[in-house]
Amino acid sequence: MTNKRVTFASKIGVVAAAAGSAVGLGNMWRFPSQAADGGGAIFIFVYIACILFFGIPVMMSEFIIGRSAHVNTAGAFRKLAPGTPWKWVGRLGVLTGFLILGFYMVVAGWTIIYLGQSITGNLLSVDNFSTHFSNLLSNPIKQTLWMIVFTLLTAYFILSGVRKGIEKSTKIFMPLLFFFLIILAIRAILLPGAVAGLDFLFKPNFDNVKSTVFLDAMGQAFFSLSVGMGCLITYGSYFNKDINLTKTAVQVSVLDTLVAIIAGMIIFPAAFALTANPNTIVDELVTGGPGLLFITIPELFNQMSGSMIWPAMFFSLLALAALTSTISLMEVVTIYISEEYSMSRKKSTLLVTIGVIILGTTSSYSTSFFNILDASTAKYMLPAGGLFISIFVGWYLNKQIVAAELTNEGQLKFGIRFLKVYVFLLRYVAPTAILAIFVYGIVG
Repeated sequence: MTNKRVTFASKIGVVAAAAGSAVGLGNMWRFPSQAADGGGAIFIFVYIACILFFGIPVMMSEFIIGRSAHVNTAGAFRKLAPGTPWKWVGRLGVLTGFLILGFYMVVAGWTIIYLGQSITGNLLSVDNFSTHFSNLLSNPIKQTLWMIVFTLLTAYFILSGVRKGIEKSTKIFMPLLFFFLIILAIRAILLPGAVAGLDFLFKPNFDNVKSTVFLDAMGQAFFSLSVGMGCLITYGSYFNKDINLTKTAVQVSVLDTLVAIIAGMIIFPAAFALTANPNTIVDELVTGGPGLLFITIPELFNQMSGSMIWPAMFFSLLALAALTSTISLMEVVTIYISEEYSMSRKKSTLLVTIGVIILGTTSSYSTSFFNILDASTAKYMLPAGGLFISIFVGWYLNKQIVAAELTNEGQLKFGIRFLKVYVFLLRYVAPTAILAIFVYGIVG
């Protein structure tokens, strides 16, 4: 089975797919919120440092595990560590991805609802966006319907396979996503008074720095890069042997960070330029969450000339970001079931789709269940996955395998010093950082 495994057809497809896995709604609402809470430029600086020293090494580890094993996430650990409990780390990643889909699809459905309302012009007649969003949350039937629509759309690309579905779609969606981002950022920056938002975002202000800025930035780095949930291991299993894993990890991290920063260049200038309450706008941004995307931002866009265009473009952006993430998450679970239980892609996709719809319907009807899935995956399961992956590659995996994967069997020139630094980060630095995030998530 592993010899016949399909791989991505091009290096561009590799980067697009992996970047699509990392880029999601968290870039749009979580990063601006964290940046607002962490002093703008100070947070961004610390965040980039966390990406470099923690995020990229762990991402490289997932690529190493995936490509060296060429099987699904759970199968990869079983193959590389036969007869050991490490297989449960892979299963944890699969379960994490599945549970995330259970609430993420609901949010993705919201983006479709708001996109439709933007295109038809219905958002222009909304007087109170808070009440408007609350009405949506109190309508589980509507949420369930559009959650199912988004789930079926995701399933379509999964059914199409690795090359025709995942790779082809992300090669289209990622450029579109960046196009919408840049257009919206330019529009926001040109607003009168937008400079105040840019100043807040890019000028260091030590008065606004929290003592937890490092932990917040580190948590956002892991959350944003989608490490610890099996997506990157799964995609790594589709990499050809000529793919430079280090270069790919850097490229994906740069693209993901650019999306987050450009999203900030949309939200902060618009917020400072258009708000009627300048004294409370930072607090609104800090609150973040769905309210930022579905209350604050539409409210701001409604004040722009050509109002119908901008929210339509914004929610198109959100829908694309959500779709690239749901495709990667569903692929993790689908390929696991397909390979572990010798099931066709069609049957495994159908099974996963039904499971996601059941979870998503429950999340639509129960806010508590929605919040449990969100909190348990973000605070516990993702950090645990990242921790075990870094320990596995840093301490357990044969260093000859690590060196062979990083150098493409000796074709790439990496010095011994680079490999030593990489292993040191995985053995000591990354686990310490992830444990700090884990503890902070529990007691913070």
